Amino acid sequence: MPCNVLTEDTINRHALKCKYGVRGEIFQRAQELTQQGHPITFTSVGNPHQLKQQPLTFVRQVVALCAAPFLMDDPVIVAAFPEDAVARAKRYLKALRGGLGSYQDSKGNPELCSEICDFIEHRDAGYRPDPVNIFMTNGASEGVRVILQTVIRNESDGILVPIPQYPLYSASIALYGGQLVGYHLDEEHGWGLSMDDLGMALQSAKVKGINVRAIVFINPGNPTGTCLQAYQLQNLVKFAYTNRLVLLADEVYQENVYGSTPFTSCYKVLCDMGAPYSSSQELVSFHTVSKGAAGECGLRGGYFHLHNVDEKVRANLYKLVSINLSPSVPGMVALGCYVNPPKPGDASYDLHVRERQGIIDSLRRRANMMSDAFNSIPGISCQPVDGSMYAFPKIRIPQSVVQAARASGKAPDALYCLELLENAHIAATPGSSFEQEDGSFHFRTNILPDESEFASIIGRFQDAHMSFLRKYGGLEESAEKHSLSAVPVMSKL
Repeated sequence: MPCNVLTEDTINRHALKCKYGVRGEIFQRAQELTQQGHPITFTSVGNPHQLKQQPLTFVRQVVALCAAPFLMDDPVIVAAFPEDAVARAKRYLKALRGGLGSYQDSKGNPELCSEICDFIEHRDAGYRPDPVNIFMTNGASEGVRVILQTVIRNESDGILVPIPQYPLYSASIALYGGQLVGYHLDEEHGWGLSMDDLGMALQSAKVKGINVRAIVFINPGNPTGTCLQAYQLQNLVKFAYTNRLVLLADEVYQENVYGSTPFTSCYKVLCDMGAPYSSSQELVSFHTVSKGAAGECGLRGGYFHLHNVDEKVRANLYKLVSINLSPSVPGMVALGCYVNPPKPGDASYDLHVRERQGIIDSLRRRANMMSDAFNSIPGISCQPVDGSMYAFPKIRIPQSVVQAARASGKAPDALYCLELLENAHIAATPGSSFEQEDGSFHFRTNILPDESEFASIIGRFQDAHMSFLRKYGGLEESAEKHSLSAVPVMSKL
């Protein structure tokens, strides 16, 4: 019998190193339980529509008309659509030259790239990029991978990434053969950004012979929910400029802001700072229609924006994205509708504003309910959820469980999440998937379940958590520490 050409010993070693815990053991077990007929609440991924968030009507109307343009030939059917949705669909179809079924420019349809520039100009008080620097992609994650693949040349190249981090970064850096250089966020101060820790992480990497080439920051944070203030962004710009690093700004949750700190784009901060930063600091910013009030994860619409990137590098990026031929065209249309929504006076304006604001207001209430609920449970502490779609609570796990879990080859918080899944039918992601600080244990859960189901989900979670403590020990210790207010929620730096 011939041996298989592909085995674990013969595939690309970088593929073996690549791990993506968000869809790892917990998620796969949740899928198995779903197939067995168990109703699982998937809080492990930021997938709003799966948890009953409704699509924005205007976005879906335009996508529907672009997907089935013959509907506009029937006067009865077309009369059911608002005039501005019909006009937008006709304009997009003319620009797309062949409609949703046709390949587009590999960096995105030029008219839709121009709409993204309009959006950035409006968002950032008049700073308008050149459309040549906009690359539309199949969600923001594809853009992140293209950039990392371009930046990382060999195993000596490193990327600074915030810890805890989103596993897209650790997985992609491993896949492309680079080194993840973590800089820790300060949990006790609201997951604050410490420039001292950032500097130490960079120096430590240099001592190890790692050539750090770029720094990632996620604003608002995933999984931490922290929103960076303008002065913190200025510090990041100065740090990148001084140390000759490319800034990679993951800003996909820019509409998901619930606290007192508003979202400010790094592009605006950079431009406001003036020369030499505005004229020479390299910046790549990422955004998507998968998050925010749209939540259109399945349509795969995103973009990255280059600033101060060499034109020959841009040409090579175009070559790389051309390998995929074309981004998702329905995703382009959805993204266009999202960044260029109905204007005052348009037929769809009032409904669109009401839907969009209603979703964000509801997420704000859920964010507060989630962190408040966790902080009321013995053995758990949770910083305020000021942005994004997630809470990242810290859990106290008895030492006996830590030892037993590690003896069985599992991370302690992975064991915790498996118990949560089996007993409460809630799928969360263990903090060990996010490169958390050694000796600490967390899990990430989204805040996306419908408000009407929130009380039930929190109740199921609390029951499973207390059952875990009774089963493995630590209940009395956790209850005592909780009664002594040992789970403070600190204000941010």
